[in-house]
This record gives sequence, C-alpha cells and structure tokens, in this order.
Amino acid sequence: RAAVEFYERALAADPDNADYLANLGGVRQALGDVEGALVAFDRALMIDPAHADARFNRALARLLTGDFKGGFADYEVRWRLPEFGSRRFPEIQWQGGALDGLTVLLHSEQGYGDTIQMIRFAPRLVQQGGRVVVETHAPLTRLIETAAGVESVHVRGAPLPHFDLHLPVMSLPFLLRVAQEQDVATAGPYLRVRADAPVSIPAAGKGVLRVGIAWAGRPTHKYDHARSVPLSALAPLAQVPGVRLFSLQVGERAADLAQVPWGGSVGDLAPQLADFAVTASTVAALDLVISVDTALAHLAGALGRPAWVLLPFAPDWRWLLGRDESPWYPSLRLFRQTKAGDWSDVGKRVASALAARASA
Repeated sequence: RAAVEFYERALAADPDNADYLANLGGVRQALGDVEGALVAFDRALMIDPAHADARFNRALARLLTGDFKGGFADYEVRWRLPEFGSRRFPEIQWQGGALDGLTVLLHSEQGYGDTIQMIRFAPRLVQQGGRVVVETHAPLTRLIETAAGVESVHVRGAPLPHFDLHLPVMSLPFLLRVAQEQDVATAGPYLRVRADAPVSIPAAGKGVLRVGIAWAGRPTHKYDHARSVPLSALAPLAQVPGVRLFSLQVGERAADLAQVPWGGSVGDLAPQLADFAVTASTVAALDLVISVDTALAHLAGALGRPAWVLLPFAPDWRWLLGRDESPWYPSLRLFRQTKAGDWSDVGKRVASALAARASA
C-alpha cells in the first residue's frame, strides 16, 4: 500500500510520467487490483506507446482477466525486455498462415512448464500443412516426444535437422489467434506415459490414497518467493486418515522433509525422477498430486491426471482469477490464497478436501 501511495504522489506532481504509471500498475497487480493495474498500464501506453514494461505487464493483466486476444498480442513485446533472450537462426520466424509442407522448429523458452503448456498447439501446425520438430531442454526431451504432431525432439545445443521456419513456443497462441477459452482446449490428454520410463512406488495399503506433493518451484524464478510454500504449511495433509504422502520435490528444497517432524512418514520419490518422462510415469501411478505452481502442475494437467494446485494471492496469468478450475487443464483443481502470504489457510482447506476424498 505504501508503494501505491508513493507512485500516486509522484504522479500528482508529474501526471504524464509513463514510468511512474507502469510501476503503479505493477504494484496494483501484485496487490490483486488487476482492473486498477490495467487503468495504469493503459495510461502509460497512451503517453508512451513504445513503453515495453507497461505493455508486457498489461499482457499479464489482460491474460489474468481472460482477454487472451489482447494479452497474447501484448506478450510479443517480451523480446524488448532484458530478461528474455531470443534465439537467433538464419531461417526466418513463422508469422502465421498456411505452411504447405514447410518444417517449423518450435524452440523452448522460459521454464519447463511453459513448453509443456504450449506443446498442445503442435497439431494445429500440422493441420495448417506443416511438419513440426522441437528443440527443448534435456529433461523434457523424452516427454515431448510423446506429444501429438511432433516428428522429432532435439536437445538444445545439439545439431538440428533441416527446418524452414522457427518459432518460440510462447508465440504460438498469438499466431494461432487464440482469443477465448475454447481455443486452448484439447480433446483429452496431449502427453503420454512412455513404456520405457518405469517407476517403483511403495504400496500404501488397501484403500489408501497415494498422494504426491511438491511445495517449491525453481528458486531462481522471479516470483518464487510468492509461489513456493513453507513445507510446514502442509502439515495438515500428514494428519489425514487413509492417505500416504510421497514427495515429488526436487532441488534444494527437497531437504525440507528433514526439517519437519512428520517428514519421516513421507515417501521420498525424488531420487528416481531422472527426467520428466519418469516424472510422468510417477504422476500417472499416483492417485493425486498436490503441487505449487510449477512444471509438475502443468505435467499432471497435460497427462489428464488429477492434481490440486496451490496458488498465491496474485497468481500467474495462466490461472486466471476467482475460479477453482482451469480451461488449460480440466483435470486440475485450484486452491488460492485469500490473503497474501497466508499459506496456512490454504493448507487447511486442502487437507479438508483431501479428507473428504479419502473417505468417499
């Protein structure tokens, strides 16, 4: 609130300062005032139509409200921001339209979850007459090989096959003219479990739900402080009868299990999660996944597996606002913070829902 007051005072003295307006919009959005944020971004862009920060943040605000057409159009400004490094290829970037036998290289950008989310659109390039090859991060390659419409997958940095055009994956919704919720729907799960990615999960007893949990995302993510959960907030889950918890948490936060008194009762599956293909097999073998907003949630949704996603008060754009389901992933259920920073209430609500499911 103090930041809002600061920028409002600054604008009283300098009302046509686009930087102040862009910053005010960002603060309002972080506080959950998306409509107020949009007003600020629109004013900034009226003053300075080339203001990249204002346009990019307006993209996020528009997408949150379900304005996919305007949001994805604004999102194309990301290449003018220093945190987004674009790939350079001699081949030209696809700008939409019929492909007529041309091969398109889709290449990953940003996080693992972004590629998992957007690879759903590969069949639409095929419908327009194209062939699709993919360049992605090593942990994703075997998983993305299962995607419909994809002919081959290549590790980033390795030699690539012939292609005629290229496209970063996050530009797919804009060029495919995604404008409404039905435009992102798929006929069903669009990624599959591989037969050559076996997993071993301990038995939990007759009638016991096997539930995987992940409480933290990549620590270098810009908003990880908001999306990751203290493991202690999930303590109520460990008290639910008829449930056996398994950790799917990877990275340095996997060590959190040793810091909570109930951690010893959680089966740790992380050591076997060699790549996303194995993680997919693990998710498919569990009854439910409970995760923060990280690639695991996207994976469960792409596989059509039930998952509950824990969201911060000011969520990422793809989860929209004020709803407990997702047009991107019908198998997911969303649990949102009602107060910024308060994960304890979320943990209690999830535990209550889990108890109802276990006793059904």
